[in-house]
Amino acid sequence: MTVYGNFPGSRPRRLRTTPVMRRMVAETRLDAANLILPAFVREGVDAPVPISAMPGVQQHTLDTLRKAAVDAVAAGVSGIMLFGVPTDEKKDGRGTAGTDPDGILQVALRAVREEVGDDLVVMSDLCLDEYTDHGHCGVLTADGRVDNDATLERYAEMAQVQADAGAHVVGPSGMMDGQVGVIRDALDQTGHEDVSILAYTVKYSSAFYGPFREAVGSSLKGDRKTYQQDPANVRESLRELALDLEEGADMVMVKPAGPYLDVLAKVADAVDVPVAAYQISGEYAMIEAAAEKGWIDRDAAIMESLTGIRRAGAQMILTYWATEVAQRLARG
Repeated sequence: MTVYGNFPGSRPRRLRTTPVMRRMVAETRLDAANLILPAFVREGVDAPVPISAMPGVQQHTLDTLRKAAVDAVAAGVSGIMLFGVPTDEKKDGRGTAGTDPDGILQVALRAVREEVGDDLVVMSDLCLDEYTDHGHCGVLTADGRVDNDATLERYAEMAQVQADAGAHVVGPSGMMDGQVGVIRDALDQTGHEDVSILAYTVKYSSAFYGPFREAVGSSLKGDRKTYQQDPANVRESLRELALDLEEGADMVMVKPAGPYLDVLAKVADAVDVPVAAYQISGEYAMIEAAAEKGWIDRDAAIMESLTGIRRAGAQMILTYWATEVAQRLARG
């Protein structure tokens, strides 16, 4: 045997020798408490409707949504983010179903709070896109542009009705300038000082949203590039971050997660508030599709993708696998 002095003097492989060793020295840990389950509830259906582009995900009825919330609590998931899917005939130019106290999202919020109380952090998507007949996140001007300030007035109304319905947290996702400040004022002025704001601080105009459009029955015409962020930009995201914090955001989010881990890491390093990341529909669909083809190990890919998001700095991860992964973590 040839001896080369003390080479190699350092052997990092020693800390990779067994599963228990690797677990002991792991720098990043994923826990059920890190997870939030996005869920869709559809008006006017008596059975859940599968979402073809997102195998395993469905548009819930109120009853199956209640069960999903109970299952999430049992698994140790921390939160549920609700998205309402109204009937097409209730959509209009101003998204009035989104501010109707008896609109599908408000009904769902009350149902989930009634079912799980404070055992799950109940969150609501605060945006008009599901409720407008044009599919945009705000009110349009006569020439078809999204009117930022008119939309803020609608968001203030949405914040109040969602809080009245029982939301612990509202998640403004429309990317209007000034939305966090207007919503904070609306909540405070209506006796909802304890309702938190999870700001969609960094939300890129992404190609990975495709399956979500089916999930919410989107009526979108055109694109959202005039208000969602340009994927080429990072400094712009940090500017949005500073503005949201100044306006009163309690938590901030980066969306999508996987393609923007560099941005997530910068945001996490810059703030002293909790940071969330949303593993969106396209990220979910790619893994499920590749696994269905037998090209990747589904379970390993899910865990690796979530660990990467956690490692980049997310304390909370919105993922459609939340309950499944929480159950898997509990089994060890």
